[in-house]
Amino acid sequence: MTTPPPRSVPTMRDVAALAGVSTMTVSRVLHDDPRITEETKRRVRAAVRKLGYLRNDTARNLRIGRGAGAVGLVVNNLANPFYSQLALGVGQAAEQQGLTVMLANSAGDDEREARLISDLMSRRVVGIIISPASDEHSHLAARALHGTPVVLVARPPSGIDADCVLVDDFAGTREACKRLIERGHTKIGFIGLPSTVWTGAERLRGFRAALADAGIRSDRRYIRYQESDVAAAEKTVRSLLAVSDPPTALFAANNRNMIGALRAVSRAGNPVALAGFDDFELADMLDLPLIVVSYDPVGLGREAARLLLERVVPGDADLPPRRVTVPTTVVEYGPPTGRLHLPGVATADGGGTASRPGRQASRRRAPVR
Repeated sequence: MTTPPPRSVPTMRDVAALAGVSTMTVSRVLHDDPRITEETKRRVRAAVRKLGYLRNDTARNLRIGRGAGAVGLVVNNLANPFYSQLALGVGQAAEQQGLTVMLANSAGDDEREARLISDLMSRRVVGIIISPASDEHSHLAARALHGTPVVLVARPPSGIDADCVLVDDFAGTREACKRLIERGHTKIGFIGLPSTVWTGAERLRGFRAALADAGIRSDRRYIRYQESDVAAAEKTVRSLLAVSDPPTALFAANNRNMIGALRAVSRAGNPVALAGFDDFELADMLDLPLIVVSYDPVGLGREAARLLLERVVPGDADLPPRRVTVPTTVVEYGPPTGRLHLPGVATADGGGTASRPGRQASRRRAPVR
């Protein structure tokens, strides 16, 4: 065999020349065609290894009109562990169908999001899964995407028809805050996301519902909003704990806010009970009484991919818009904790009921709707 002149990127033609076969035979070997003899396969694979040849499936798919063989995934904030877990779930489902995932970060910017969508469309992805930055979804309409299917995550579609996968933000928050109230807390602070964000609005609604259920008036002094940034959350909690008659408990609307709250509370002079949305690593190692709303973000990603891929299958594109809500579970971490004894607050047993040590998961799960 004659070695062809070196190139920066070896081609299938180079592999064929080195192996002494046609380019069609190389293609068949790479696709494990059973009609090719083992000796020919051996020569072709040896040539592939020697040249360092890589298949260009994207170019091939575009030539035959099959797109890039990839799913586009656009998220808000890659620094948030929720999105990395979501991407894992999308990737697992896509890989089972022989697809890859093109991941892009919008950083919560509408204009950047629109540019990323346009770029993914130019790469001929089979569909797009997106956690939108806002309620402006006109760039995600079927006409704007030329029929390319789209699934929204963690926010329902606004002004367009599209599938979506949501977390039961309301029920999870309501149950976690109910646990704080059952421990005797009536002054509960809320460290929330901007109310313009769907998850922020739903979790605030759950917080207020829990207070209303217990006959507790919502105190505006105890409700704060900020973006999902640990340092900002720590600063917000410090300012909240510095007010006169501060809250004795806090609910953090996501894991970043919870970590910021933990930092602030660790420096506070008085103990403050904590509950929050999103489980996070090492929560069970802190030896603190924490109440956490947990769910399966990987499963949420798989569910979003399932809805998307069902749209890709010929004949299923005309399905009506679907909404799937992923249930939540309330988990209690930390040492045994009795009910809080405050002036004017009576407990049902007169002495406080301790929870079991370690991880304690609620038996009640929010229903899928």
